[in-house]
Amino acid sequence: MRTSAAFRRTALAVAGAAVLGFSGLATAVPAGAAASPQVHSEDGTSWVKACDTLAKGDTMACHALRVTSTVEHVHALGTTPNATPSGLGPSDLLSAYKLPANGGAGMTIAIVDAYNDPSAESDMNTYRAQYGLPACTKASGCFRQVSQTGTSTLPSNNSGWAGEISLDLDMVSAIAPNAKIILVEAKSATMANLGTAVNTAVNLGAKFVSNSYGGGESSADTSYDSAYFNHPGVAVTVSAGDSAYGAEYPAASKYVTAVGGTALKKDTSSRGWTETVWSTNSTEGTGSGCSKYDAKPSWQKDTGCAKRTIADVSAVADPATGVAVYQTYGGSGWAVYGGTSASAPIIASVYALAGAPSGGSSPTSFPYAHTGSLYDVTSGSNGSCSPSYLCKATAGYDGPTGLGTPNGTTAFKG
Repeated sequence: MRTSAAFRRTALAVAGAAVLGFSGLATAVPAGAAASPQVHSEDGTSWVKACDTLAKGDTMACHALRVTSTVEHVHALGTTPNATPSGLGPSDLLSAYKLPANGGAGMTIAIVDAYNDPSAESDMNTYRAQYGLPACTKASGCFRQVSQTGTSTLPSNNSGWAGEISLDLDMVSAIAPNAKIILVEAKSATMANLGTAVNTAVNLGAKFVSNSYGGGESSADTSYDSAYFNHPGVAVTVSAGDSAYGAEYPAASKYVTAVGGTALKKDTSSRGWTETVWSTNSTEGTGSGCSKYDAKPSWQKDTGCAKRTIADVSAVADPATGVAVYQTYGGSGWAVYGGTSASAPIIASVYALAGAPSGGSSPTSFPYAHTGSLYDVTSGSNGSCSPSYLCKATAGYDGPTGLGTPNGTTAFKG
């Protein structure tokens, strides 16, 4: 295993001031910012972890990676009318995954994160305006921003998690622009607080809940499963992690859809895109693995792991083929982000495009009943392991990309 649970539990929850954007722009460092997050580089692309250090008491880190090697065009109002922001935009993602435009009407998608982003609503709507998507505001009833218990008293601001929040909200906007959105902010990044936020999201009516965070497994995970993630008829997605081969929680929960990451590039194929496992030559890349504690769900049939295998499905996560995001708290505006924090909200939104899950169903099982409606990813690896499919892409199911990536919405219906 390339990374240990101990490393994951000490991996950052706070980022420094954004490097991308208009050079020379003097801003005060917001609360929760780290002075100099570690820069990671691969093949000409450099990035930092948005959550590079855990706050005191935190056990979960977000999985957002902010690219620092791209210089963005800046416009005074945030939008760039004469220049497209760098990174994949909504039309790219819809094209790559054969998804309908203007989807999500009648659906409610929740995003669960830690801490508060005071610019969440305005930043999301700047993103939407740039790409011609409808506004989603608190005033219209489209957007809600609440605490982990559903109140309007929000937790403390944190610039690292603000990047995560911006990424999550923008990916939901890109895939399901007509859905309502609930941002539920936990008071800290512990499993208990984030889990409470998941329960609140479901209680507020969300049928789709995205979680872009994780930490090392523990013997308490099965109790967390029943306390926070067992929500029949609700699609709960969780990012598989950015630390390459090695299981994380809550991605290991049998009640969630664990979402791995790919590198997504345009090509001349009939699809117009190609995907491989997202991995680097360092200790970063999409997570995968065999859980130590969580039981294997009945629909998961791979034979090399007696317990729960990560992941189930996947979507773009490579910072080198990252997505456009707009962030001002802890950022300077337009940025490019990667990490499995991108793929989890994408998949939650694809579930929403497919329609509300049937009552009492296990949405995690839906893709396993429709494997022919996914793009199979067959190349790349995220480490060394035995059996090899747990860390190496192959035809059919594999750990890093699961059953594959969306090819329309059929695989997410049920």
